[in-house]
Amino acid sequence: MIIRSAQNSDIPALLRLVSDHARRGDLLPRTALSIRDTLADWLVAEDENGNIAACVSLLFYTAVLAEVRSLAVSDKYKGNGVGRKLLAALIARAQEKQIPTLFALTRAVRFFEKAGFAITQKEDFPEKIWRDCFICPVKECCDETAVVLELAMSNEQ
Repeated sequence: MIIRSAQNSDIPALLRLVSDHARRGDLLPRTALSIRDTLADWLVAEDENGNIAACVSLLFYTAVLAEVRSLAVSDKYKGNGVGRKLLAALIARAQEKQIPTLFALTRAVRFFEKAGFAITQKEDFPEKIWRDCFICPVKECCDETAVVLELAMSNEQ
């Protein structure tokens, strides 16, 4: 499995993977245009046949805050550690960009906790609330949990 930056040719596969998970209620839907506009922020896991097995994006809110978004693993690859490897690569990317705080809204709390994230309050991230939660159709009965990871920056060590 190869973890790499997404490319234009990946957009159809990313759209399918995200749309499949959005239909299940696991992710917010994304359009091909929104993926294309943020393509530089996406990572993919590619199998030995060149198929996209998983994806994730990093949404930058400020110079000190970014969100782990659209983490999706194809059913064929679930349970094989692909999501864990992809998240680790995204965390490394955030560290390279000197982003000290990562967060996510998720139902897969244990998955994120294993990666070092801690449970927190959604209200800690008003940027997210105003960007996505405000327009979400299930905002009044949201069952997602906010998780946060404080990253050690090299200039602090």
